[in-house]
Amino acid sequence: MDRLTSMTVFTRSVELGSFTAAAEALDMSPQLVGKNVSFLEQHLGVRLINRTTRQHSVTEAGRDFYERAKIILAELEAAESFAAETRATPRGRIRINAPVTFGVHALAPLLPIYLRQNPDVTVELMLANRMVDLIDEGFDIVFRVGHLPDSGLVARALHPYQLIACASQAYLDDAPPLVHPSDLSQHECLIFSHTSLRSHWEFESAEGMLRVAVEGRLMLDSGEALINAARAGQGVALQPAELVKPLIDGGSLVQVLGAFNIPTRPLHILHAPDRRLTPKVRSFLDFASDQFGSGRL
Repeated sequence: MDRLTSMTVFTRSVELGSFTAAAEALDMSPQLVGKNVSFLEQHLGVRLINRTTRQHSVTEAGRDFYERAKIILAELEAAESFAAETRATPRGRIRINAPVTFGVHALAPLLPIYLRQNPDVTVELMLANRMVDLIDEGFDIVFRVGHLPDSGLVARALHPYQLIACASQAYLDDAPPLVHPSDLSQHECLIFSHTSLRSHWEFESAEGMLRVAVEGRLMLDSGEALINAARAGQGVALQPAELVKPLIDGGSLVQVLGAFNIPTRPLHILHAPDRRLTPKVRSFLDFASDQFGSGRL
């Protein structure tokens, strides 16, 4: 006999108080219920239920085994349910939050691929540079750039975010030389008002990590607006590669301080710590890991 089936029969017999009641609940004969219980007793070498013609009573060993068997069967049910969910078709609305620049230039262009792969899912994407509350604001998934606070959310690390320092050629022609990060003190820096980039920029060099204070008369909360100011000759900007590279390739911006590596910023995708993920959330987590987890940025 199958041991798990016998455990199920035994636990139902204990819960319902008799072999007859367990037989009705499990759609089997009382004799087969008795055989399953006897099989367990022989396997364990202890009596689990004392049986007479009038009544059944659970032994002390039977009570201890029942408590443990309940846990095992519950875990088995959870595992089977989890496996079924992974096979289920993703469907429904999924609400996602992402930083503006990442959302516009990296995430949004790939969403049609995800939607074609998952025709029963609807995506609602909200872009904001502020740190939203995933639980209170009803998001399923949040992308975050930078080091994570201890929020209790579950995070998957994606490929780090690459930044590039740049300016227009017109600005550089009229500005002091810019060959070392320390030269930024003589330059008009375009300040991104979110994260630590509003006060300091970091560079790697043979001298070690350089943390340079930056100042400027223009502070913006939009990477796109900040880059437009750089293109207009307002100063030096430090922004994500996916925003800057096309403009450098097109000649409207010039990379500066290219001899110095700029430390990457962590990029994560977060979700609530639910024990079982819905198929729609799981499908998008896997999609994001495939698209952004191996150097795509």
